[in-house]
Amino acid sequence: MYKRIVLKLSGEALAGDKAGVKFDNTIIKSIIIQIKEVIKNGTEVAVVVGGGNFWRGRSADHNMDRTKADQIGMLATVMNAIYIADFFRQEGIDAFVQTPFKCGTMTEEFSKDLALKHIKSGSVVIFAGGLGHPMFSTDTITALRGAELEVDGLLFAKNVDGVYTDDPAKNPDAKKIDEIKCEDVIKNNLRVIDLTAATLCFDNKIPVLIFALNEKDSIIRAVNGDKIGTIVTANY
Repeated sequence: MYKRIVLKLSGEALAGDKAGVKFDNTIIKSIIIQIKEVIKNGTEVAVVVGGGNFWRGRSADHNMDRTKADQIGMLATVMNAIYIADFFRQEGIDAFVQTPFKCGTMTEEFSKDLALKHIKSGSVVIFAGGLGHPMFSTDTITALRGAELEVDGLLFAKNVDGVYTDDPAKNPDAKKIDEIKCEDVIKNNLRVIDLTAATLCFDNKIPVLIFALNEKDSIIRAVNGDKIGTIVTANY
């Protein structure tokens, strides 16, 4: 069982598959209840949330300045973090949103010491706003915060049940990979997680588990070490 994790949730995961809906409360509540269970069982949890249910890159205008587009994306993640923080409150769990830039009284500014204090007390910290700079993905902030908090695993909850030899939606012969070395992800430029994140994980020997969010109790099973998804090992 993992003792301390950072769980990455995509913005799309919060929206589910309902057209035009930004938040699927049934999915979000399921996520919160699972996290509540793993905390009860002794795992310290931090969360990184994406913003894809609101904004993806230059989705509104392909000619838009990349920096401005990324800034909008950062703010989208803050909205998502505040939303799910209130779901934690409704389930009796304190949740603190931390950002790398000031958001008035809405969030805390990131502090490793304060984040550790929160999660060690059984609360959840939700990291939003990315790195506060353009050109970096939420994969990267997940790996960076994981390294800073000295976690023993990063969990990426996705809409597929792991890593495949090819796109399973396009190739019915694609095979699921149960385990792969982080070194091979970097060397072969695989699109498992972005390469900056993969390098951080490799350098800091942090294993990554990629699994499907929509499977029953997938977060609980992942934290408990059940055979689920694809493990990306980070040993030299």
